[in-house]
This record gives sequence, C-alpha cells and structure tokens, in this order.
Amino acid sequence: MEVPRYDGSIHPDEWINDIQKYFKLKNINYNYFSIAKSFVDPTIISLPAEIYSFEKLSNALKEDISFTVFKNTNKRLLRVLKYIPERQNGETPKFISKFRKYCYNAEINDIEEQKNYFCHSLPNNNDNCNYNYLLEFTKRKENIKSMNDLIREFEEIVTDELNLIRNESIVALKHVATGKYLSSIENLLYTTGSKSQVAFVSSQVLGPNALWKIIFGKNRYYDPQDGDSYIYDSHSIKLQHIDSYKFLGINRVCYKSPISEHTEVSCEYYSSDWKVNHSKLENRQRYLKSNDVINLSVNKFYDNNGMHYIQGEEFLRSHDIQFTIGNDTFQEIVCHNERLGGNDEWCIELIKQD
Repeated sequence: MEVPRYDGSIHPDEWINDIQKYFKLKNINYNYFSIAKSFVDPTIISLPAEIYSFEKLSNALKEDISFTVFKNTNKRLLRVLKYIPERQNGETPKFISKFRKYCYNAEINDIEEQKNYFCHSLPNNNDNCNYNYLLEFTKRKENIKSMNDLIREFEEIVTDELNLIRNESIVALKHVATGKYLSSIENLLYTTGSKSQVAFVSSQVLGPNALWKIIFGKNRYYDPQDGDSYIYDSHSIKLQHIDSYKFLGINRVCYKSPISEHTEVSCEYYSSDWKVNHSKLENRQRYLKSNDVINLSVNKFYDNNGMHYIQGEEFLRSHDIQFTIGNDTFQEIVCHNERLGGNDEWCIELIKQD
C-alpha cells in the first residue's frame, strides 16, 4: 500500500484514514505525526510545527486555502452531476456513489441541502426523458430525513419506473372480483351476435390465452426518439391478443352479449380504442404501472341492434353469468353503461417490456 502525498486534491479526513491504515500495515508505532507531516506537500501547504494529534492535523489541513478550493470544486461537480436513467444505459449505483462522494468532499451534511443538490441532478420532461424523476422525487421530499432515506426513496422511484406500462408492453388483465384473467382463443367463435372470436375470463392461473400487447390508441403518435412511450391515466390504448393477433373491442354493429344482452365484447382484426382510468380517484396518478387497478371504457356509436346512432361510453365488465359453446362453459364479459362497481375493476399486470 502506497500513501499519496497530500496536495489538496483529497479530503483531509480521507487522507488521514489512509495514513492510519498505512501505519497499521507497516507496524509503525511511533513518531506518527512527523511521518504524516512528511507526506504533506510543503510547496503547497505550510503546517504548524507543533501537531500532536490527527485531529489537529485535520484541522490544519482544512484551514488551508487548498481545502476551500477542494470543497468548492466538489460543489460544482454536484451541480453538473446528472442522473442517466437505466433505460438509457445509466448506472444507478455509480450515480449514487458519485453523489455521496461529492457531498462528503464538499462537507455538505445538511439533509435539506443534499436534497436540493439531488433535485438538480434529476432529469425532467425538458431533459428528453418523459418520466419525470424530479416530480416523483419532489413528492417524497418530506419523508426524507437522512441520506439513507434519500437513497431508499430514489431506489423506489427507479423501481417504479421499470414497472411502468409502456407502448408495446405485454400485459395480463385480471378481473379483480373473481381473480380470473381476460382471455381469448384463436378461432373459437360466438354462436350468436357477431360470431367473431370470443372474449371471456378464464382460469385464475395465467396462461398463454391471457396475454395482450398494449398499443397506443388513435391520436397518440409515438416517436421512439423522444422517449415518451409511457401509458398515462386517461390514455387511449389498443389491446392486441398475443396468440391470435386480433384486437379486443366491440363490433361496430354493437351486438348483444350471449346471456345478459349487454354489448358483446369480441376480438377482431380491426381495433377499438380503450380509455384507461385508475378505478379509484384517490389512487390516480400520472402513470400506469403494473398491479394498478383500472377501469376500461370504449366509445359506442350505435344501439345493440346496430340501428340508432347514440354515441356514448361503455365500461368493460365481467360477472358470474356464463354461456356455453358446444360442451364448454365461459364466463361472460360485456360492455355496459350502468353504474360502475367492483365487477368493472381490472388489475393490469406487466409481463414483459419489449
């Protein structure tokens, strides 16, 4: 182990810790302070003759103008430090390590000052990153009382971002009331109504028939260069069945469902746009993330006889009503314009990000 000469480019306490480790490694048990002083560059720093403790040595080094320059340099490094999200190949541990090191070097120990510097390092919507780290961190600032709290809260923000639903995410939709998954089977057709591919809720065990791809709805252009591929509350989306490539929706004629005679929900090659909303107002947030509970609604333009133009909004629902095709029984899903309730709640689960 070689101990560098002290020239003002390292924090004095860190340098003294290195000196003490050096003494222990070399079994040096006497004349500590004369040896330590000999490692201080005399062309830069002039030390008092009488130094008999490491505390006095630290104080003397900190009183030199070189330490003021060192601290100010680290404050400037804090101001230019920027967090690069992991989706853009950033490395969160290295960023946190630099932030803590610069705070230590600049002797910024006040948590409020640390939080202010940390806010300055976070990207926001003006930094070509449409997940607003700054906004999310600001929401949590009051909970932060220490550096450990700061890192813990930020780690949760980073984890939350990785669980956000994005354009082309693969998801499953679990009916909250029954715990069963929204499903479809290629070439299994209704025997009534549209006679299109059936949509239903099936097993409580996730299977390949219950996988859907999220695609932005109309009027939502996605440019992969701008980074904004997230699904927000009140966004319109399309749900494409992975196995059959067909889209969940209602037929333009708006046929009646097999048993309850609400609006039939099926899978077709043309797509319907579904509006996503968090089911409870108090849980609403800007972004849609895995395990959020949502309502899904679709615009309806004709009555269930396909005759009268009505234009309205209907919500996706499942219930205990069952219908049969051949020897198989299926739990019905429909769209309706009645009062919202527990049967209209769906838990969206992120399966895979493309």
